[in-house]
Amino acid sequence: MTGAEKLLLVAVFAQVFLTFAVLIILGHRRVPLVYGEKIKVADIAIDGDAWPLSAKLASNNFANQFQLPILFYALAAINLATQQTNLWLAILAVLFVISRYIHTAIHITRNRVIRRFLAYVTGMTILAIMWLGFAVQTLML
Repeated sequence: MTGAEKLLLVAVFAQVFLTFAVLIILGHRRVPLVYGEKIKVADIAIDGDAWPLSAKLASNNFANQFQLPILFYALAAINLATQQTNLWLAILAVLFVISRYIHTAIHITRNRVIRRFLAYVTGMTILAIMWLGFAVQTLML
């Protein structure tokens, strides 16, 4: 395995870790409310309107981990399978994941929408560049 492939896998593992971390945060925000009987299960069985804002933010962010990151995982898998990983793609993968951590930190704390949007757009742009570069690289071979 090359250094670039290892770096790409580090980025993948970091994104997976982030997803699990958000899920744990979500559990810490929800479970005590149910066990403490501050929220009735019947009130949350159909929708999440009864949850407090902090739980809604964590829930929305957890759902967000299955949006753009899916395209990231697909690119990483295809890239590794075709053995075309190079340093520029691996570095961009790390930058993408850093943008996801920043997005999450903003989203589950103060939720400053403009800052969160900028983090999201930064990650989206990095991911688009990765896909475009990979497509060009693949079609040029």
